Amino acid sequence: MDLVAYADTAPASGETVLGREFRQVPGGKGANQAVAAARAGADVAFLGAVGDDAFGTQLRTNLVDHGIEVSGVRMEPGASGVAHIVVDGAGANSIIIVPGANDAVTGLRDGDAALIEGSDALLLQLELPMEGVVAAARAGRAAGVPTVLTPAPARPLPPELLENVDLVVPNQHEAAAVTGHRDPDRALAALLELVPEAVVTLGGDGVLYGRRGGDPIRVPAVRVAVVDTTAAGDTFCGAFAVARAEGGDPEAALRFAVKAAALSVQRHGASTSMPSRAEIDAF
Repeated sequence: MDLVAYADTAPASGETVLGREFRQVPGGKGANQAVAAARAGADVAFLGAVGDDAFGTQLRTNLVDHGIEVSGVRMEPGASGVAHIVVDGAGANSIIIVPGANDAVTGLRDGDAALIEGSDALLLQLELPMEGVVAAARAGRAAGVPTVLTPAPARPLPPELLENVDLVVPNQHEAAAVTGHRDPDRALAALLELVPEAVVTLGGDGVLYGRRGGDPIRVPAVRVAVVDTTAAGDTFCGAFAVARAEGGDPEAALRFAVKAAALSVQRHGASTSMPSRAEIDAF
């Protein structure tokens, strides 16, 4: 659950500032990407965990309301995961994740592998224990399902994960953390030594894509009035995965996903900001 405070200026260490608004919005990187993909036109199944608290019920209901298959959503004793988010006057955000029930997902359960095997794409994030992420990636590779990883929150990526991932989608900060290169072009080159394809999202500067043996592709951002950048990256990733699964070439898929992200930053919240397929196509 995203607990979002809006303030003109984000507080510095030891500082208290006056906020102007508070919102409680269903979130989580996995759930956000699932909702983004569903709204962009995909049939989506979700694997993860919520707590047996009030947040858990709300989070599960949010997925169901978006038409997402939730047979793989576990309910664990204790608290659901939460994200404490501060959004400043420019729409930029800073986030603290408290995983809660997510920490219980250390592997696959009965039926999980079948859901992966029947899919056209598998989207992974790092708000779960690494053991669970690796298990899902291995299941995807065994079934020949293209696997997309958002390496966030950024942390070291073990070889057993990378060898089962087809494409990574970090933002520029995560790309720097993974590769040690702050320059996006150098970071992209380093990522392509680890996986076959990569996209580095650059916020207002658009996106940078590359694949082994091919020339990089740059797609600029769409200039819009930014209200809230929360989950813009998740919106991009969900929409990009849908466009690729539908057979779109990389540049067309990138442009489709950039439009989806541009629509999302004009609205408040995470899943509440994500555009429908009709909105993306019209935009």
